[in-house]
Amino acid sequence: MKLRYAPLYAALILFAAILALSPEIYVPACFEGIALWAKCVLPALFPFMVITLLLIKTGGAEAMAAPFKRAGDFFGLPKEAAVIFIMSVFSGYPAGSRIVYEYCERGDITKEDAKKLAPMCSTSGPMFMIGSVGQNMFGDKAKGACLMCAHILSVLVLCLVICRLTKSMGNVNAARPLRADGGNALYDSFYSAVVSVIVAGGFICFFYTLSQAARNLNVFALPATLLRPLFGDGADALCCGLIEATGGCAALAAGTSIFALPLAGFLITFGGFSILAQQLCYLTKCGIKPVKFMAVKAAQGALCFVLLLPLIAT
Repeated sequence: MKLRYAPLYAALILFAAILALSPEIYVPACFEGIALWAKCVLPALFPFMVITLLLIKTGGAEAMAAPFKRAGDFFGLPKEAAVIFIMSVFSGYPAGSRIVYEYCERGDITKEDAKKLAPMCSTSGPMFMIGSVGQNMFGDKAKGACLMCAHILSVLVLCLVICRLTKSMGNVNAARPLRADGGNALYDSFYSAVVSVIVAGGFICFFYTLSQAARNLNVFALPATLLRPLFGDGADALCCGLIEATGGCAALAAGTSIFALPLAGFLITFGGFSILAQQLCYLTKCGIKPVKFMAVKAAQGALCFVLLLPLIAT
C-alpha cells in the first residue's frame, strides 16, 4: 500500500461503511443522482457529443480549423484551437476534454498544445445552462442565457490572456495532413458517445451521493458557517456543489440567497470534483497536471461569479 494514498483509502472505506449502514438514506440519494443526470445532463450532452465525434473522426473538424491558423499564431495556439473550443461550448462537460484527448491521441496537437487548450475547452453546454439550470432550476431562460455568456467569457478571456503571456516562440501550427479515421466512423462515434455519457452518469451518481453523506456528517459545517453571513443558505449549497455541481446548482435555485445565480456560475465554471474528475480522466493522459488545471478553473469560476454580480439587483 502506498502511504500517500492512505487518506484516500480511509475515506473510501468510511464512505462504503456509511452506505452499508444507512441504505434507507443513500439508496434514494443514489437514485436522485441518476435522475439528475437523466433529466439535466444526458439530453444536453449526448447529441452534441455524437456530432463532435463524427466531425473529428471524418476529418470535418480538421478542415474547418484551417482558417483559424493566423489567430492561433497570435495566441500561441494550434490552428485547431478555435474549432475544439466551439465544439466544447456546444457539447459541454466533459466533451471538451474528451475532444482535446482525441486530438492529442491522434497526434493532431502536441501535449504542450493540450496543456493550453485543456482549461479553455473546459465548458458547460448551452442546453444545460439555459435549459436545465436557467429554465428548469431558476425558472428563467434569460438568467440561463446570462449565465452562459458569463461562463464562456470568463473561460475564454482568462485562457487567452494566459496563452498570450506564455506564448511559445516555437511553431505550434506546423502543417499536418488532413485525414479521417478508418473504420466505421458512425458506429465509433455513437459507441464513444454512449460510453462517455454513461461514465458521466456514474460520476454524477457517485459524487451526488458522496455530497449527501458529507452534508449528513456535517463535513462542511465550518466553511458553511463562515460563508453563511455573506451568502445565507447559499453557503450550504455552495459547499455541496463543490463535490457535485449539478446538485449544488439545484440547491442554490431552491434557496433564498440573492447570490444564487453568481454562485451557480462559479460552480458550473469551476466544475466541482465530479466534473473535474471526469475531465482529468482524459486530460492526465495528455500530461496535464491536476493541481494547475484546477487552479485555472477556480480562477475562471471566480471571474464568472464577478461577472454575474450585477444581476443580483434585478
